[in-house]
Amino acid sequence: MKTRTLALIAVFIGTFIYGINYTIAKAVMPIYVKPFGFILIRVLGATIIFWILGFFIKTGKIEKQDYKKIAVASLFGVALNMLAFFKGLSYTSPISASVMMVTSPIMVLIFSSIIIKKPIAKKQILGVFIGLIGALGLITLGSTTSTNSSNNTLGNFLVFVNAASYGLYLVLAKNLIQKYHPILFVKWFYLFGLIFVIPFSSAEFLEIDWTTIPTHIYWNIGFVVVFTTCITYLFNLYGLSKLKPTTVSVFIYLQPVIASGFALMVGSDSLNPIKIIATLIIFLGVYLVTDQQKKTSK
Repeated sequence: MKTRTLALIAVFIGTFIYGINYTIAKAVMPIYVKPFGFILIRVLGATIIFWILGFFIKTGKIEKQDYKKIAVASLFGVALNMLAFFKGLSYTSPISASVMMVTSPIMVLIFSSIIIKKPIAKKQILGVFIGLIGALGLITLGSTTSTNSSNNTLGNFLVFVNAASYGLYLVLAKNLIQKYHPILFVKWFYLFGLIFVIPFSSAEFLEIDWTTIPTHIYWNIGFVVVFTTCITYLFNLYGLSKLKPTTVSVFIYLQPVIASGFALMVGSDSLNPIKIIATLIIFLGVYLVTDQQKKTSK
């Protein structure tokens, strides 16, 4: 099998895992594990796994001046990103959350223009406004018939904060990811993240009654730690090493499709006109942003 085909399969598997993760993680929260407590489980598990891998793989060392940069990237890429996402997902529905995450490329463009002074074309500015209008519509008007969604507006807003935080992380970490071995970077990245989330998550973590958690929920927790956090990172990294970034970025459009299909299949969510219209508006905005980026890179 060709290397390109393997890379495409790896990225698709990563996208598929992200897509079904919305429903799988939603089943855990907040009934069995509260959102911040779940974050501590996820980050602690990932930190242990990546540090164990680090003992078996020669990765070099981090330069002294870069520890601070990794810590800042971890603040937005692990702490704020995950805390906002899991808290938001506990309030909103899997479909709404997956659609909101598609705004990440828009946030990357905005932060790139602010931090590294990257010029923005008129078409991209239009895309930003259209995408943000769609996101705002989903935040304020989006509703769901799911009984598990207690505060859809707050939940959608928090998932949007998560998308913005993740976009900022991508801008801050770009040079670091290229500079260091993936395992070396990610083991320190998650270690700093663990330090950041402990003050916010420890109380909810200590409240977990492990004896009352059903076996299938343990499997859900394990899926989030091993597959959503570790496997997807490694698969996407492999994809990025073999494919163009623009090719990999296209797969973000599949996340809401997979998330919606899986959520509807297991009956954890439903569609309504607001979700559909907001989704189309956001997709149009992201298309205008990423289409211009492709033309610029060419």
